[in-house]
Amino acid sequence: MPDAVVIGAGPNGLVAANLLADAGWSVEVLEAQDVPGGAVRSDRGVHPDYVSDLFSAFYPLAAASPLLAALDLGSEGLRWSRAPRVLAHPLPDGRCAVLEREAPDTCAGLAGFAAADAAAWQRMYDSWRTLEPALISALFTPFPPVRAGLRLAGRFRAAGGLRLARSLTLPVRRLGEEEFRGEGGRLLLAGNALHADLAPEAAGSGGFGWLMSMLGQSHGFPVPVGGAGALTAALVHRLRRRGGVLRCGEPVTSVVVRGGTAVGVVTAGGEGVRARRAVLADTSAPALYRDLVGEEHLSARLLRDLERFQWDSATFKVDWALTGPVPWTAQGAVGAGTVHLADGVDGLTRFAAQIATGHVPDEPFVLFGQMTTADPSRSPAGTESAWAYTHLPQHITADAGPDGVTGRWDAREQEAMAARVEAQVERFAPGFRALIAARRILAPTTLQRMDQNLHNGAVNNGTAALHQQTVFRPVPGTGRPETPVRHLYLASAAAHPGGGVHGAPGANAARAALRRHGPRTPLHRARRD
Repeated sequence: MPDAVVIGAGPNGLVAANLLADAGWSVEVLEAQDVPGGAVRSDRGVHPDYVSDLFSAFYPLAAASPLLAALDLGSEGLRWSRAPRVLAHPLPDGRCAVLEREAPDTCAGLAGFAAADAAAWQRMYDSWRTLEPALISALFTPFPPVRAGLRLAGRFRAAGGLRLARSLTLPVRRLGEEEFRGEGGRLLLAGNALHADLAPEAAGSGGFGWLMSMLGQSHGFPVPVGGAGALTAALVHRLRRRGGVLRCGEPVTSVVVRGGTAVGVVTAGGEGVRARRAVLADTSAPALYRDLVGEEHLSARLLRDLERFQWDSATFKVDWALTGPVPWTAQGAVGAGTVHLADGVDGLTRFAAQIATGHVPDEPFVLFGQMTTADPSRSPAGTESAWAYTHLPQHITADAGPDGVTGRWDAREQEAMAARVEAQVERFAPGFRALIAARRILAPTTLQRMDQNLHNGAVNNGTAALHQQTVFRPVPGTGRPETPVRHLYLASAAAHPGGGVHGAPGANAARAALRRHGPRTPLHRARRD
């Protein structure tokens, strides 16, 4: 009988399992898929000579995470690589906003949009450098972050105090207009905000755009050498070296609750796996409470709150094997690991409004990844392993384009949406389509089949909007990994601080379990069943 059962071998589940194993606990991880990793996986499914990341690809939060740093995954073989440029947002007229690897270079590029914007970006980056250590510590600890919050409050005073705090609550459109005279800086902030499901007019989107932009400026958007799966492999190898057990192809169908306490799980094969101390769930909140625990063990209030739970946007993704580099019209996009494609901030607002009204966007905002540019090991020299994704409504009411996409995602609808994404790339890189040697389409329903946590392709396990963050995540009054069921902990991105590959939800859950039960001493280990 293990001390802990972890449901799900995504990055959060694996981080939690590693921390428990470090404390001397025996740990068994049960993963529904045939391979571990959740949304951190790679393969050669597009073309045998090309490595493609199936879901997530760039990891600025992982690079900044003190939790992952403490695991010393470099000792497990993990290596990071970075593109010559972090991010680019070309415009149809050939201009291009570029987030360079060095702040002075970013400033010089933004000065081409408006001379004063070089100093504006530098001021923003200086504030970030003042805040970063305390902010990252506060972000990656359980809510409320009391000690880290006190340190952060002191740093905030030094970095601008209430005026800076006000700026971070602004919609990203307003933040960009207040800080920059030209379009370049506004594009970098707004495009980064739309990595989540935050419209340019949404309160708090400025803070998210600022966070992602400053992470990119200080850490880049790094990728694991050899594919996203290398990060998962390092976590798995570390866990096994510490005695942890990982079993793939073992879906969990229920959490066993006795007297209000989680005592184990049952798998799809009917096997009961008891847990001596804790059950940790790297699953979505609705799946944990409704499907695994069951409504009979939950309060009426929690069940009502779950009815208001909001998923983030759906995702549609295309992977390509390209025979040559992308022929960008804007030279600033050459050498960028990530490229944002939209007609300025107004184009982003139009895109977000269509999603908010349930319409499939006719001109999608495309996030494009040049993976060989970021990591030359991904494909043969002179070629490019590339991908792009765009957001869609969770519930489609109409198609703003000409194809009548309904969300059935049959072959016709998948081809139509992929063509729409490729047309957007072709606008900024004429000749792109001629380079396609192979292609893979991952519709929202496909993404969910590959990882049940990705509800209709929702990659953040719930909206990043303010009404479902901190103490409201995943429902009001939570914000911590503890659940209403004793010894059961939520260890996924559905818990604070939310989406992104940084390990914080898993680490918070593991630490909550350890606070409850304590580490295993050598005597305890000798007495295990």
